[in-house]
Amino acid sequence: MEAAYSWVVIALTLLAALAFLSTFRRRALTFPAGPKPWPIIGNLNLIGPLPHQSLHKLSQKYGQIMQLKFGSFPVVVAASAEMAKQFLQTHDHIFASRPQTAAGKHTTYNYLNLTWAPYGPYWRQGRKLYLSELFSSKRLESYQYIRVEEYRAFISRLYALSGKPIVLKEHLSRVTLSIISRTVLGKKYFNFLDLQGYVKRMKALKKKFDRFHDHVFDEHKANRKGNLKDFVPKDMVDLLLQMADDPNLDVKLNYDSVRGFTQDLIAGGTDTSATTVEWAMSELMKRPDLIKKATEEIDRVVGRQRWVEEKDIPQLPYIDAIMKETMRKHPVAVLLAPHLALEDCTVAGFDIRKGTRVFINTWSIGRDPSVWDKPEEFRPERFLDKAFDVKGQHFELLPFGSGRRMCPGYSLGVKMIKSSLANMLHGFNWKLPAHMKPEHISMDEVFMDWQP
Repeated sequence: MEAAYSWVVIALTLLAALAFLSTFRRRALTFPAGPKPWPIIGNLNLIGPLPHQSLHKLSQKYGQIMQLKFGSFPVVVAASAEMAKQFLQTHDHIFASRPQTAAGKHTTYNYLNLTWAPYGPYWRQGRKLYLSELFSSKRLESYQYIRVEEYRAFISRLYALSGKPIVLKEHLSRVTLSIISRTVLGKKYFNFLDLQGYVKRMKALKKKFDRFHDHVFDEHKANRKGNLKDFVPKDMVDLLLQMADDPNLDVKLNYDSVRGFTQDLIAGGTDTSATTVEWAMSELMKRPDLIKKATEEIDRVVGRQRWVEEKDIPQLPYIDAIMKETMRKHPVAVLLAPHLALEDCTVAGFDIRKGTRVFINTWSIGRDPSVWDKPEEFRPERFLDKAFDVKGQHFELLPFGSGRRMCPGYSLGVKMIKSSLANMLHGFNWKLPAHMKPEHISMDEVFMDWQP
């Protein structure tokens, strides 16, 4: 009896010791520094209308990796190239998923698009389809005629307005949406897709967007009817519908999958290109000397007898530098879409718990004085002697993200931005209205939705 009692005492002692060690371990965890959260709201009281700027100011106090709480959710923010590399390359497999939200569930067809799909077989298959089919070099080349036709129409519209003040944003949005609409949907649907504000409002207008999808898909199905075996896809929706009929896919695509991917393709390609070119022109209008350098390069490479073609772009390093400098100073995705920690891990000596949401502040990275000399100045020349690309390998510049979750359509975006910018500078002499001075150009920011 005494022996049995002794074993009970020993067992209880061991359990107490294990509990103590477990508690000690939890207390020994080292989390990134950050502001103390309030009950219920966490640190949301510190986030203003421009979240990236609020987080930038906080990171200057707490460091290039910091932890906050948004409501009850733990959040880690990376504000340097090195920290971005830790999350997007070194530990990419751990942070390859996305957080799920109530809003996301209802606006992305239960996460059946590529941007917000959780990491797993469905996402991997979608990524493969995007890279091997929708955005392959051969596929993008086959759509080049669309880009040529729409840029010619764009230039013609601008020419008709020569000598008059114009709102450039409207024209950039129109040409970008025209290209994306024809590439993805096969034709322009301006009766459904109003030019200004469509992408921002489509999430709030889910029923209207569903009707739009039904209309588009019905037209495409009618074109394919009775000719499935020999049918040649003419646009990306044709491709997606064809893939949905493929019985050999590892993960079956359904009607909502096609809806989700289509929504991704339209939303992801429309605002990014137009906004980048608008920012570039805003900066250039303040610096006529930069416009002169760009036009001299174009004249030297292309001449004055024809428009800039996509084949000319690799020979225009200054246009490339203007694009990259714009992406550095005015990233469209000021905060990359949040990543989700799939398991507990250690990053740069700090403990990150499973379920933590991670944000990469590209706005902060582009203003890091340890990387960029005089970061508040617009200086395209800085990229003439820096071998930075936008393919996610240089973490100082991440306009399209990096790693597994990098935007798969980045190559199309780059083509559109450079072609728009080069032809606008090549075809026209740009001046501010007589009553306007360079310092009057508004450089105010508006927070936009996250990109991958």
